Amino acid sequence: MKYRRILFSTENAYSQDTDKIFVKAMKENCEYQYRHCAEYRKMLDGMKFNPNNIESMKDLEKLPFIPTLLFKKHKLYSVPPSRTAIRATSSGTTGIKSEIGFCIGDLYAGLKMVIRVSKLRGLFSPVPCHYIVFGYKPHRSNKTAVTKTALGATLFTPALSRTFALTYQNGKYSLNLENILQAVIKHSHSRFPVRFMGFPSYTYFLMKMMDERNIHVKLPKNSKILLGGGWKQFYTEQVDKDIFYELAKKVLDIDDSNIIEFFGAVEHPVLYCDCKNHHFHIPVYSRVLIRDADTLEVLGNEKEGLVNLMTPMLKACPILSVMTDDLGILHDGKQCGCGIESPYLEIIGRIGMKDIKTCAAGAAELLKEMKI
Repeated sequence: MKYRRILFSTENAYSQDTDKIFVKAMKENCEYQYRHCAEYRKMLDGMKFNPNNIESMKDLEKLPFIPTLLFKKHKLYSVPPSRTAIRATSSGTTGIKSEIGFCIGDLYAGLKMVIRVSKLRGLFSPVPCHYIVFGYKPHRSNKTAVTKTALGATLFTPALSRTFALTYQNGKYSLNLENILQAVIKHSHSRFPVRFMGFPSYTYFLMKMMDERNIHVKLPKNSKILLGGGWKQFYTEQVDKDIFYELAKKVLDIDDSNIIEFFGAVEHPVLYCDCKNHHFHIPVYSRVLIRDADTLEVLGNEKEGLVNLMTPMLKACPILSVMTDDLGILHDGKQCGCGIESPYLEIIGRIGMKDIKTCAAGAAELLKEMKI
């Protein structure tokens, strides 16, 4: 895909002059998905949308989006799954999982994206680290994207060790924070940095346990906390970022400048990495629309609505425009003050998919007709 290659080769991950190439890459991808995915073609035909008519960002606002819930119930592929390099699933905390495939070209585009986004936060280093992974230890039965992402994040530096919070035993995963605690105490005496990676909920639970036991350590210089995967089923226990940062400083001696958060979804595998002010600026590889929860009209900056994510990243699956169940607000990037001027996304909550009046509207009816 010519225009995808050009877009994902952009040196500045937050360049403000890529709308034209983004539109061309989206059109190129949409035309491909239309030709090679029968289900996607029926959706677009059913909503009277012609990929050939994509000429501007305004046209992309009209591109029919697919609710993430659809991917959890149906597999949509534009190449035979057997020809994909890897397949990844969502974590499935609700009991159902999305499955997305990646061709070699998709993975190459993703690699270039990860390198350019991550280097801005100083994640690459030749200095070896001890890794504490608050996530799943890889197992052949586990194909979740969050597991692959967490493991991949341990490749930013040479790994001296990897200790996983969730290990596979007797046919299921179990959490062992005591083992993690002992590893943290041990590595606090090392001369090499420690990097935490994974779910913020488990990271917080460990730090809270340490504080309650009055266990406070001073981790080596340049130790970092990398957060990804969200709070999932522990959303009722989620704490404000300031509380999290204060606790990290208190029990681990890690400043908030060394706490880095990622945002993403298996149905939208673009890497969003927070800036030094902890905001998720939109990289060139994607665009974000905020839509009114009732009318689905596109809203301007500073208005709360449903988060609609767009990217031409994948050839294997039609994920050009997906509607999440996240509520968010887009802000002018200049308000941040970090130096990145692209808009930034603030996630403020979630809404039940049953409450979304989706214009994939005809989605329910179209799916019946498609018999999928």
